[in-house]
Amino acid sequence: MAEIKKITVYHNPRCSKSRQALALLVENAIEPIVVEYLKTPYTKEQLRALCKKLNMRAQDLIRKNEAVYKERFADSELSEEEWIDAMVTHPILVERPIIENANTAVVGRPPERAMEII
Repeated sequence: MAEIKKITVYHNPRCSKSRQALALLVENAIEPIVVEYLKTPYTKEQLRALCKKLNMRAQDLIRKNEAVYKERFADSELSEEEWIDAMVTHPILVERPIIENANTAVVGRPPERAMEII
């Protein structure tokens, strides 16, 4: 029997792309762990691990159209740790959805990218 991978979706139910990615997983008989990251914010350690799995810098996970980005961070030259601190303080800044398994992660944009994780 094949090993079942634990899949986690960092989800914002108000985001259509996040809802679509989650639905796609469920339609394919995957029951992911769903973390509503606005209710249960990321920790610094989670963000560091996700960046590593995504092979991305923290600043590449920032949603630049968010009001808090425009008001506080636009044109900022922050270090990796400063960006992580910003995402911990303002989780709305984090791109969504992020789909993670034990070894890798993807940003589910477009939602079909969620299937790359299985």
